[in-house]
Amino acid sequence: MKKEYRVKDNKEFQVIFKKGKSFANRQLVIYYMKKENQDHFRIGLSVGKKIGNAVVRNRIKRYLRQAFHELEKDILPAYDMIIIARQPTKDMGFFDMKKSLTHLLSKEKLLKK
Repeated sequence: MKKEYRVKDNKEFQVIFKKGKSFANRQLVIYYMKKENQDHFRIGLSVGKKIGNAVVRNRIKRYLRQAFHELEKDILPAYDMIIIARQPTKDMGFFDMKKSLTHLLSKEKLLKK
């Protein structure tokens, strides 16, 4: 995923946590906030140390980035999103992860129709 599609700065994370809306399913939590003056969405990923070792955490992040890459054309622009992985994600494959992410995004109407 390109660098301009990422939320990296801790201050940006904190603003999205405080001012954004959140929604969750069993596997993932999403915080999102509308940003009017941007022409594409941005994402930040968070996978805590309780989920597994570095190999497991990196695999989860890789799956999530790839799922966003495949859904890129369907996601509404002008949103900043933070995805937090929960414990069940350590046992999930890519297609389960993508399905869970699609469920979250469609529930919160962040996907184009």
